[in-house]
Amino acid sequence: MTSTGPLAPRLPSPLQEVRDGRFARRGLRLLLKRDDLIHPELIGNKWRKLVPNLAAARGRELVTFGGAYSNHLRATAAAGRLLGLPTVGVVRGQELADRPLNPSLARCAADGMRLHFVDRATYRRKAEPATLAALLRACGAEDAYVVPEGGSNTEAVRGCVALGEELRGRAGTVAVACGTGGTLAGLAAGLADGQRALGIPVLRGGFLAADVQRLQERAFGARTGTWSLDDRFHCGGYARTTPELEAFAEDFEQRHAVPVERLYVAKLLLGLVTLAGEGAFARGTTIAAVVTGRPFPEPAGPPLPEA
Repeated sequence: MTSTGPLAPRLPSPLQEVRDGRFARRGLRLLLKRDDLIHPELIGNKWRKLVPNLAAARGRELVTFGGAYSNHLRATAAAGRLLGLPTVGVVRGQELADRPLNPSLARCAADGMRLHFVDRATYRRKAEPATLAALLRACGAEDAYVVPEGGSNTEAVRGCVALGEELRGRAGTVAVACGTGGTLAGLAAGLADGQRALGIPVLRGGFLAADVQRLQERAFGARTGTWSLDDRFHCGGYARTTPELEAFAEDFEQRHAVPVERLYVAKLLLGLVTLAGEGAFARGTTIAAVVTGRPFPEPAGPPLPEA
């Protein structure tokens, strides 16, 4: 599945240097790890996290979870279409069932994913065995293979180790935007001694460090690698952007002719530019930023609550 057929990837993903004065004048190099080019439909870390889960599913129906603008839901739906595999997306927000589908959910539906909307209180309890069993019954998918929100589980974390291995010896700091933390957990484990991984959370809350450590403990038995988080750059939370972030992303695109996805990648790059300006990196450091997504039509109208 990983080398031939409709999910065949481009690996290792390209490593592209960008010359940016905001880094150069502080003696820093910026590399972009173009995971957005791995596969045309399973973009970046979604390929790395989903493919191990698809192998574990062994052709069973897939049930997974996400919000109204979930990249993970889109990638799962695309994988289902490409493999002829039925998929169900449990979507946070019962009120969305009565609204026209936004572009992200419309893409999921067009790819054949059955969407099941649930209220936010139930969604928060989705990992509880009784709640999960009830949700699977409601979806008519009692025998399905379940992938957690964001695709972050042991299989996914181990799948992301290769990302770190591809960057061994290439950068002192490797940075990635974080939703559920699975990519950071695997990336950090794959890096060499002396390298560090930096996560930029795109959600509010300050809870992610515990989640990343828990994922590593389940996958590897202990906290692994050198990693940290800087949670200042979420711009209000998931699916939120600001005029300042939009202006920053447009400027970066114009400077470097690289498309900048707004909900993850723009926040990552904004964080790195800010940290460079603060003197957070020693002169001579090479920084690799993992590009985990490509632009997609962004939310229109007021943002939805995160929980």
